[in-house]
Amino acid sequence: MTEGNFVDYIKMYVCSGNGGKGSVHLHREKYITKGGPDGGDGGRGGHIILKGNQNLWTLHHLKFKKHFRAGHGGHGSKSRSTGADGTDVYVEVPLGTVVKDNETNNMLFEITTHGQEVVLCQGGIGGRGNWHFKSSTNQTPRYAQPGIPGEEKNVTIELKILADVGLVGFPNAGKSTLLSVITAAKPKIADYEFTTLKPNLGIVDYRDYQSFVMADIPGIIEGAAEGKGLGHYFLRHIERNSILLFLIPADANDIKKNYDILLDELKRYNPEMLDKERLVAISKSDLLDNELQTELKAELDKVLPVEYLFISSVTQTGIMALKDLLWEQLNK
Repeated sequence: MTEGNFVDYIKMYVCSGNGGKGSVHLHREKYITKGGPDGGDGGRGGHIILKGNQNLWTLHHLKFKKHFRAGHGGHGSKSRSTGADGTDVYVEVPLGTVVKDNETNNMLFEITTHGQEVVLCQGGIGGRGNWHFKSSTNQTPRYAQPGIPGEEKNVTIELKILADVGLVGFPNAGKSTLLSVITAAKPKIADYEFTTLKPNLGIVDYRDYQSFVMADIPGIIEGAAEGKGLGHYFLRHIERNSILLFLIPADANDIKKNYDILLDELKRYNPEMLDKERLVAISKSDLLDNELQTELKAELDKVLPVEYLFISSVTQTGIMALKDLLWEQLNK
């Protein structure tokens, strides 16, 4: 998937169908000149329904179609015939989709399982025909109910990536390189910051034909929680990951300080992120000789509060150990 095809934010207008009108009809046929009321009910208006589809990874298919209208219910007719229901409109979305109301900014619901269906806009109920209103004192009612109008909403559809492991780090920390080595994904890789502008997903093959999903999230900078850099556009994708893998390069000035800044940005965006499992991978460790690595390890053992390991995507050092550690954490 190219970067331009990854769409994770769409504003959409949806409108359900109106309910059909109830019929005002009095039964008439040969030899029955004054039959009773037999007007049928109107049909229900069509719903707008969102449906989860595990084969979709992006909202790109909604980029150029942002208005959805469902069909109106048919009107009732004689012989108590009910009008046809309006045609429902199904909008398929990827798993991890969150729907928000534009006016209130409240979250309405989220789609997390394949085949899950949620009615976003309820179709209007059809009006009742005049036969419902007959009584001993009103034997020929000449009125019926109109159908109830459908709903209309302006909503925002957001995608939060569903992945087992999310890569968290500063720009140019080696996240895309690691993803390209550990999975079959082909993210854009270059030696400048913010090479990655959209999340990339890859499937990590593990022992005995097992696998898990890893997401490369665009780099965090200090102040991201306030919207600096790419701000909230990528932080929301981290919310859905089971494990956060902090990637800090071995040539960083202060590894512990880098870890604290990253953790603080996540905490300020959403304190619940601190409840997730966390691991630290010291990337680009091929830059260190054995002596330097031993010194750094002795220092990190004292200050880093989480489990860590040294890796190199270039020489593939520590990659299998990293997979083992992630698999162990995922299956706790």
